[in-house]
Amino acid sequence: MDPYGKRFDRVSRITALNEPGDVEITLDVNTEIYPLAVNDKFSLALAATLALDGSGGDAIDREAWRERPGVRTLADDYDYVMHGKCYKYDDNGPSKVSVYVSFGGLLLCISGDYRQLQDLDVGMNLYLLMKK
Repeated sequence: MDPYGKRFDRVSRITALNEPGDVEITLDVNTEIYPLAVNDKFSLALAATLALDGSGGDAIDREAWRERPGVRTLADDYDYVMHGKCYKYDDNGPSKVSVYVSFGGLLLCISGDYRQLQDLDVGMNLYLLMKK
């Protein structure tokens, strides 16, 4: 947590590896809303839509943030959800890439093998979902 020092009161920058250790993330998290500690394990998912069946679009997803009795979304299974846009895609050498996403100023950098990240494109809207 905060490898370069803490710059904001309510936000921490975390760095983490997935279980196999082949994908690294650097992520800004509002720790006032979603507290994290060093060595906490969490699940992180990226999704293009919150619809459970994968269908969707802006109109459906805008409505998904509202509480609607009897209607479940992907967000119901997670504790922390952010919506953002992919703004940069870097080639880091043979088969390695980094993808950058902004969630209203909170940033994500995800680095790994291009085959794992090839479905992410610049300009794409994404949801980041986390749970412990």
